[in-house]
Amino acid sequence: MKEYKIVGEHLTKQYKNRKVVNDVSMHVVNGEIYGLVGPNGAGKSTMLKMLLNLTKPDMGEFTIDGVSVQKNGYQTLRKVGAIIENPYFYEQLTGRENLELHCEYMGYPNLEEIDKVLGLVSLKNIDGKHVSQYSIGMKQRLAIARAILTRPEILILDEPINGLDPDGIIEIRRLIQELNKEHGITVIISSHILSEMELLADTVGIMKDGNMIQEISMKDIHEQNAAYIEIETDNAEKAGYILDEILQIKQFRVISDGIIQVFDLSKSGKEISSALMKYGIGVESIQKKQNSLEEFFFKTTRRSLA
Repeated sequence: MKEYKIVGEHLTKQYKNRKVVNDVSMHVVNGEIYGLVGPNGAGKSTMLKMLLNLTKPDMGEFTIDGVSVQKNGYQTLRKVGAIIENPYFYEQLTGRENLELHCEYMGYPNLEEIDKVLGLVSLKNIDGKHVSQYSIGMKQRLAIARAILTRPEILILDEPINGLDPDGIIEIRRLIQELNKEHGITVIISSHILSEMELLADTVGIMKDGNMIQEISMKDIHEQNAAYIEIETDNAEKAGYILDEILQIKQFRVISDGIIQVFDLSKSGKEISSALMKYGIGVESIQKKQNSLEEFFFKTTRRSLA
């Protein structure tokens, strides 16, 4: 049986006449990386703000280890480190000085921990540099250092890779994985970048228009309709006709002028390719692929609106 670290039940939040979160439940397993995914405006940040008690739900509640966040905020949130929206720092101070101020503010006297977290986020060797001289990626790593300074059991990151270059994204990804796997921190990440969540998350909660469409493990996503055949051809319309009428393949979709995805695997790629070429259709490539989070997301959200 799964051990849930965080549970949200029937959460609703309304601003004026608009429900930004509509009767949403959420379940985070202890020790996992949970990805809260969806487009901008889906309600992800509002969910995290309710989890952190930064905004009150109109209905429902979050619990951490079975204790209500809304009723026992101090007790529960001592276990949490978080970055919500753009982290603020004193730019004229160094990273270390910012962390020292944070320790003082939090009443956390263990200044030796600063060396550890700066080393963990690879900022120890630039100790004397003012934050104003940091890149976006360095600031994000400093924000994570601040969030884990008090040794939390849970780390909450709201869109942590926004604005980062490819190297910065890789650095943050590796850091999150290390914190989770080697330090046992349960991580919740919100993001609209599905390809990155596929690399990071154990479980995803898919949100759209304030609703939780589905919670599902990445393992289950890859196992559901796990494979399909992708064909690149010079005549997708004619190829679709051959698939439908000649090969009796009904489960396929035309992605663009030259790309077709076939989900009925009763015929092999070789059989499909031979049939298309027999009828004069050029096949530039044909390959078997795995169902991705991006494809699952679009299929699931379209189905929810049907």
